[in-house]
Amino acid sequence: MADNANIRLIVGLGNVGAKYDHTRHNMGVDLLEMIARRYNIGLQPQSKYSGLYGKGFIEGKEVHLIFPTTFMNESGRSVGALANFFKIEPQEILVLHDELDLLPGQMKLKFGGGLAGHNGLKSISAHLKNSKDYYRLRIGIGKGPDTYSWVLGRPAPADKALIDEALDYACVNIDKIFSQGITKATTIINGFKPQKFNVD
Repeated sequence: MADNANIRLIVGLGNVGAKYDHTRHNMGVDLLEMIARRYNIGLQPQSKYSGLYGKGFIEGKEVHLIFPTTFMNESGRSVGALANFFKIEPQEILVLHDELDLLPGQMKLKFGGGLAGHNGLKSISAHLKNSKDYYRLRIGIGKGPDTYSWVLGRPAPADKALIDEALDYACVNIDKIFSQGITKATTIINGFKPQKFNVD
């Protein structure tokens, strides 16, 4: 993980359609939309990139935002097209996504690594010439008895409160990547602990 990471593209993963809004699998796009609002970056349909796309500035750095509207398992079509057009390298990409292996209220910023069976990440890697060398912000959703119905369901109120607190914190601190470097940003974001339920 290079401290001088130059993030040029932030991707928020999710499925398109009202029935998927705010489901566990859509936590990535929920955070992307929060970031877009905070930095006044409009997200508009862009057929060339198969997604909702916007461009703006965070801490004076130009950043592209994309929500692939291809459905989760085809997210790479959108990311690959945009990265190819703007000549964005994998290590300049940050993907926001839900993570079964973290509890609600937990999140981890990391570089590279495995795909943990996440279909959105699998598709992105495939369209980035099989590279896994991009940044991910993993948003904890916990595990349920049936993975498919779990990720496509909405969190219970207590879990939602924890996840919302994590998303708020990530949105406020995402700028640290650009102002203080990826190492400091990772320490800040990964050190988050929810306050609502005094979670250790």
